Amino acid sequence: MSELFSKIKIKDMEVRNRIVMPPMCMYSSDDDGHAKPWHLIHYATRAIGGAGLIIQEATAVEKRGRISARDLGLWDDSHVEGLARIVAEVKKHGAKMGVQLAHAGRKCGAPGEDLIAPSPIAFDETYGVPREMTREDIMQVIEAFKAGARRALMAGYDIVEIHAAHGYLINEFLSPLTNKRTDEYGGSLQNRARFLKEVVKAVREVWPEEKPLMVRVSAEEYAEGGNHPEDIAEMINLVKGEGVDIIDVSSGAVVPAKIDAYPGYQVKFAETIKEMTGLPVVAGGLITVPEMAEEILKNGRADMVFLGRELLRNPYWPLMAARRLGDDIKWPEQYERSKI
Repeated sequence: MSELFSKIKIKDMEVRNRIVMPPMCMYSSDDDGHAKPWHLIHYATRAIGGAGLIIQEATAVEKRGRISARDLGLWDDSHVEGLARIVAEVKKHGAKMGVQLAHAGRKCGAPGEDLIAPSPIAFDETYGVPREMTREDIMQVIEAFKAGARRALMAGYDIVEIHAAHGYLINEFLSPLTNKRTDEYGGSLQNRARFLKEVVKAVREVWPEEKPLMVRVSAEEYAEGGNHPEDIAEMINLVKGEGVDIIDVSSGAVVPAKIDAYPGYQVKFAETIKEMTGLPVVAGGLITVPEMAEEILKNGRADMVFLGRELLRNPYWPLMAARRLGDDIKWPEQYERSKI
């Protein structure tokens, strides 16, 4: 059996292989953040296709925290029913299902919403200048993450991921490029990590200890004065004691910056995070062939691999990957006739 198709257990979640579908916005909810038939088909297809762990797209914990006006939400109990149907269908086909709890902060693209951020600095000319968050705002958002996690539990997810990457709200606190505060939430690395630490702590008050919690980070900001993998690893070490089990390592999008992207370009960041924190990591970045994924895992560079665009192009990539690596995995019985 290849490493790619070996099982992995994190807390009470045993995943059938090391293939992760990362969160990717579909911009397809209704105007109030409810799931539509598209979401059920989209996620269930990847479960049928053999992915081990599927993380639902950025799901806003506040209405003003949406990346777009068509983002899924978990800010209201009415969201739970539709999401629970998706979770049940994904699990029925053998995959584990997670949800990314998110707040867009200054990168909220929904018209007319209250743009908030740690400091009043716009991402670029297409976004407005956000309002600097008060302590009351900070407490409200922390409570919103907690409430979102409670609803995620109601919907039946196996794992929650806290979105602390790609220039969205938590990442805005972590980065010295976007956080110019002079209170206890800004300045030193320890202070910049405080908001994430408090979010994780609040989520853990409602998310059971036996269930895993993941954090997605932008390990490299590609800009002078920004965070690098060693900085992010140090912040994770400050936060992990609150109940973090695994790190999803991405990069960029904190400020407009050119990224030199090539197959596996983020794996080296994951290696640094893994080595410095001792936590399991998920790595990715233009991984398209199973041999590359196998090499990353076999050499201990990461514990799982994520495939984003490749799973959009080919929902059945895991089935084909197993064939190429010589692994005889179970196919959906409806598709068995095409296995040989």
